[in-house]
Amino acid sequence: MHYRRLGRAGIKVSEISLGAWVTFGNQIDENTAKNLVHAAVEQGVNFFDNADVYAKGKAEEVLGKAIQGIQRETLVLSSKVFFPTNDGVNGRGLSRKHIFESIHASLRRMGLEYIDIYFCHRHDPDTTVQEVVQTMDMLVRQGKVLYWGTSQWDAFHLMRAITFAKQNGLIPPMVEQTKYNLMNRVRVENELAPVCREYGLGLTTYSPLNSGILTGKYNDGIPEKSRAALEDMAWLQDRITTDVIAKVRRLTEIAQDIKATTSQLAIAWLLRRKEVSSVITGATRLEQLDENLAATEFQNALTDDVLDAIDGVFKIENGG
Repeated sequence: MHYRRLGRAGIKVSEISLGAWVTFGNQIDENTAKNLVHAAVEQGVNFFDNADVYAKGKAEEVLGKAIQGIQRETLVLSSKVFFPTNDGVNGRGLSRKHIFESIHASLRRMGLEYIDIYFCHRHDPDTTVQEVVQTMDMLVRQGKVLYWGTSQWDAFHLMRAITFAKQNGLIPPMVEQTKYNLMNRVRVENELAPVCREYGLGLTTYSPLNSGILTGKYNDGIPEKSRAALEDMAWLQDRITTDVIAKVRRLTEIAQDIKATTSQLAIAWLLRRKEVSSVITGATRLEQLDENLAATEFQNALTDDVLDAIDGVFKIENGG
């Protein structure tokens, strides 16, 4: 496993990490989650991503139990705040009240004294950037959060937060978490990457396999117990079109040429970008975890010819 800095921050995260979205507290039981976490740690993973809204808080509880017995200082743990987690008008968003109450709830669920990375899960149009930055600065100075960042923020609001922090001697965001894969390229490559280079932010990217589409498992239909078969993920079926499947089949051919699986090629392709600090992967089985982590071995196989072939299939102007 290789490790990368979180932008210009001193902290280092494994270039492939394990996320809790959809799986923890939902698709898999607590014992499976524990086995996945421990197997990941044994293979060098130190970054585990979570959010208070995942499985309505249960994902944090499951991760908290899974990390018991693992030295806390060796782990980089994250969570997020924004979406509704409490009743009432103040039970969502990025107000100081909601952030303050949410961080304590996340710490309690995971059994932690502090969270390494705390993300503002979306931009909140009802809360000023000043209030958000001041609140996150407060949490860092209190020792409840070590680094803070944003998730799915556009470049404009991200730069506003950075500028306000720097102008007022406050701690700025150090990382943006965003969706990034072969079928979703424009936002990262045209908008966020320049901001990361200019201000020293890292990127932690999720959905590297586009909710499983880029594995090729949907090429012949919707497998039972797959994400697309879940009731709350049924929207995914609309994205599995004939054109998409044709592209995935071509990606599989390219992967076979370098003796990688389709998933491994899709993940290795993401790791080629220096702005990416960590690619967040999901897994329901140890075999999936092992396959994903082995993607690091194929970075050197991404020659110009291979990258040109991939670009020929997933052109950025059509790739979203």
